[in-house]
Amino acid sequence: MEKLKLFAFLMAVVVPISVFGAYDYAGQWGSDGGADGQFRSPTGLDFGPFGHVYVADRGNDRIQYFTDTGGFLGKWGSTGTGDGQFDKPRDVALASDGKVYVVDTENDRVQYFGHFGNYLGQWGATGNSNGQFDRPRGLAVADDGTVYVTDHGNHRVQYFSATGTYLGEWGSNGGADGQFENPRGVDVALNGNVYVIDQDNHRVQYFTDDGIFLGKWGSFGTGDGQFDGPGYIAIANDGTVFVSDTNNNRVQYFNASGAFLGEFGTFGTGNGQFDGPEGVAVNPDGSRVFVADNNNERIQYFDSASTSITPSSLGRIKALF
Repeated sequence: MEKLKLFAFLMAVVVPISVFGAYDYAGQWGSDGGADGQFRSPTGLDFGPFGHVYVADRGNDRIQYFTDTGGFLGKWGSTGTGDGQFDKPRDVALASDGKVYVVDTENDRVQYFGHFGNYLGQWGATGNSNGQFDRPRGLAVADDGTVYVTDHGNHRVQYFSATGTYLGEWGSNGGADGQFENPRGVDVALNGNVYVIDQDNHRVQYFTDDGIFLGKWGSFGTGDGQFDGPGYIAIANDGTVFVSDTNNNRVQYFNASGAFLGEFGTFGTGNGQFDGPEGVAVNPDGSRVFVADNNNERIQYFDSASTSITPSSLGRIKALF
């Protein structure tokens, strides 16, 4: 009798949850060129707190930003070494307060801006000391404002305050746990764990917010959960991890500890196909994924229709009886 009362209570208060299935092509924007909304080797991208998509337009040395269906909103940047100028920017990340951080790769620095592109500051120089870089490739901003940067040529991750004060680092060259061979993309989960693309070791590693190794997955290959030169990474609020598997021309996605959930994409120029996908971004609820289709000079986006189900449908309540 008591179990039946408990079951009735749980069924009355249970809140439906959303489960996302396969991701299907939903749209695209961009073409080859230097005009508004065109790209030359788009690399990193991020979904901003105002619902805008920011893209590191690497070959044009600029940042462009758009609505989440590709409506052009604005741009900034030009070729050079001055404030607000770039030399092959490879990644962009949005802070919760709207600041925009950019890895200015060939200038070995990070610059940051207001969300409309007004220059705010920078840090970094060429080298291997604290706060210096050797061709940084990726960056991410935690909810507390900490900025994580993959220092590609120095095979490490460095992290900084929101204005560039050096806080710490981890990593060295190699294939052991916590080592890297040319780290690339990075993102931070809601729980603070930091996920890093270990590009030439063909794997993902994840760590606490101060670099303690927690786990890894991946190996070289074409099978589920394998990679060939993975590029960038994005994490939805539910912990789903999306990885651009660049040389396999697909995006794979996993749970927070690396269990394979699915994939989309094949080689080509058609809708939903890729030629060297790099940057990947996801809206907070995980229903829309954006991919920088680098060699096709475009951004594609993919949607997954949610299905509302209750935990009892998954056996979470039935298991009690």
